[in-house]
Amino acid sequence: TEAIGLYNLGQSCCLNSLLQVFLMNIHFTGILRRPVEAPSPAQRRNNVPYQMLLLLEKMQCGKCKAVSPTDLACCLSEHRVKLFVQHDAAQLFLTLWNLLKKQMKKPELVEELSDLYTICIQEHLACQNCSFETKSNSIMLTLPLPVLDACSHRLKTLKDCLQYFFQPEELTGQNMCFCQQCGRKTTFLQSMKLVRLPQTLTLHLKRFCFERSSYTHKLSHYLPFPQELDFSEVLTENQCQADDSEKATWQYELFAVVAHSGSTSCGHYCAYIRSLTECKWYCFNDSEVCQVSWDDVKCTYGHSSLYWRETAYLLIYMKKKPQ
Repeated sequence: TEAIGLYNLGQSCCLNSLLQVFLMNIHFTGILRRPVEAPSPAQRRNNVPYQMLLLLEKMQCGKCKAVSPTDLACCLSEHRVKLFVQHDAAQLFLTLWNLLKKQMKKPELVEELSDLYTICIQEHLACQNCSFETKSNSIMLTLPLPVLDACSHRLKTLKDCLQYFFQPEELTGQNMCFCQQCGRKTTFLQSMKLVRLPQTLTLHLKRFCFERSSYTHKLSHYLPFPQELDFSEVLTENQCQADDSEKATWQYELFAVVAHSGSTSCGHYCAYIRSLTECKWYCFNDSEVCQVSWDDVKCTYGHSSLYWRETAYLLIYMKKKPQ
């Protein structure tokens, strides 16, 4: 079996879960395995792609149920990734991806890595007093989806979260922008439009809520997500800036769920991943790996009265193969 666990080195459950999501993705490991000039012996200890490839090969030997990611963890610590502390999965995912991108030797591999994971968004700012408008494209690694609306009401489904994220917002009061045409600050309409989606799409459910008192609490309420997701059906024409051929590729299947249990100050991560070669779901809980059902994955939808239970935090979708 390719489902091999990773030993917990001490509060490394977040790192272990993300590593499993990377290494179970055959599109990512295809890039990782591409022949490149090996780093010098002196550089190998600090080279994240090289250490990740060594870990993958160690896992695929299949001689034991779990392996230790010690060398990779030490490599990450050389790049100021703290060990033996709790991490936020969304932040650590971005850190790992940036280190991989920075240390990939060939420009074409960097481009493939970007195509595999990054989302292209176009931001529109339109003055509500005149015709002045600006447009700018930006790249994102994840879509950070709010689970509450502006009135702190709970959004009920993943579709609601996506539609709310792309909903235009009026910038008034202290948020007004300077209009070059009017020569003063005016009310602007801010909107985001989807331009391009990657092969592997990561959605970040913003379940950790920061209050003015600097107290952080977790939003554990029920929020279902589908196994299949078609963005061309979820978003309106005004929320997209893509041609029909691009929209035709916006059909996705759920690949992985990084789930969090516990509170913001005392929590644990695990990953539910669908094997792309076996089409079976597995739960990766550090060194413990077991096959699970879709009903087990649905247990991560959340439940307000079951605060300590596993709750989906990152959703990773993968493009469906063309029929």
